[in-house]
Amino acid sequence: MTAAAVAAPSLQAQSGSKRLPIRKAVLLGMLPKSLTIADKFALAKDCGFEAMECGTEDNQATAEEIKAASDKVKLPIHSVMNRDHWQYPLSSPDPTVVAKSVKGMETSIANAKLWGAQTVLLVPAVVNPEVSYKQAWDRSTAEIKKMIPLAAKSKVIIAIEEVWNKFLLSPIEFANYVDQFKSPWVKAYFDVGNVVLYGYPQDWIRTLGPRIAKLHLKDFKFAKRQAEFVNLRDGEINWKEIYKALEEIGYKGDATVELSGGDADYLKDVSKRVDMILESA
Repeated sequence: MTAAAVAAPSLQAQSGSKRLPIRKAVLLGMLPKSLTIADKFALAKDCGFEAMECGTEDNQATAEEIKAASDKVKLPIHSVMNRDHWQYPLSSPDPTVVAKSVKGMETSIANAKLWGAQTVLLVPAVVNPEVSYKQAWDRSTAEIKKMIPLAAKSKVIIAIEEVWNKFLLSPIEFANYVDQFKSPWVKAYFDVGNVVLYGYPQDWIRTLGPRIAKLHLKDFKFAKRQAEFVNLRDGEINWKEIYKALEEIGYKGDATVELSGGDADYLKDVSKRVDMILESA
């Protein structure tokens, strides 16, 4: 196994546009909470999704149950969304907080290895009144460097995500942050929606290029300089430009929908919306 993301088969769109060779995935947390884990996986596949992203799981028995559900339905888990990086950021000045954050990443990497996932999503740092930008950069860099041997041994990519944490605020900076590690086991988890308040996603995609290991899809509408979370293609993101940028860089990984949860009808509609994005329809 290499550090490259798994590619989905290329399909031809009804619209005449070539479908991007991207596998559409959904978050486990978007599935109805009333369902069993096995039924959640079955519903996701029935709704047209081709892969799953799961959160950090401490309980080994539950982790094994998730693995069994994935295997039974033949719906692979492509990534783990690390849980502890917000409450316990690597950039904290408190060593006990950092230790909890590192422990959370170790659990997430173990989950990924068990589930056969290629990546663990990591929010690397949080800038706030107590933590300066430089401190966030230096502290998180030092801790991630320590994690690389475990990631390499486990064959799991640490995928850095840009979020609303006042950190990594430009595509060039994001690229430089990833590049400093000089490791195939540290890449970018690019969230299309998270940059629209201060940039253009297509610009970020072209700048990050092969650094991108995974994608998150979400959409927003803007009113009075504030973003309102909406369904895909109901917001103001220019999805045709996203399509062009992804085609240009030759991205062949997974794209996970990160939206509010819902029932089968809602999820089937979301799945069709992803199809339209991938087909530039």
